Amino acid sequence: MGGVSPKEYRASVAAHVAAILRAEREKRSLSMNALAERAGLSQQMVSYVEREMRNPSLDILLRITGVLQLELSQVLQRAEKAALRSLSVS
Repeated sequence: MGGVSPKEYRASVAAHVAAILRAEREKRSLSMNALAERAGLSQQMVSYVEREMRNPSLDILLRITGVLQLELSQVLQRAEKAALRSLSVS
């Protein structure tokens, strides 16, 4: 991570997780309401997660990735790689 602070790294990973979840939802042509209903969450919570206004719990992440048929570990790996790329460019 070089000269990047742990706080910057965590924020970047979180931002990339949010972006991945939103992109995957949109790729499946799911509205926030549809995703929320299937995951047993409020539409507001899905919106908060996608807009990085909340740090989702493990339970919420598992519910969302389950509906999207994604493995959470793969989402996290993708987010970490993207964060490292973006932080090393800055």
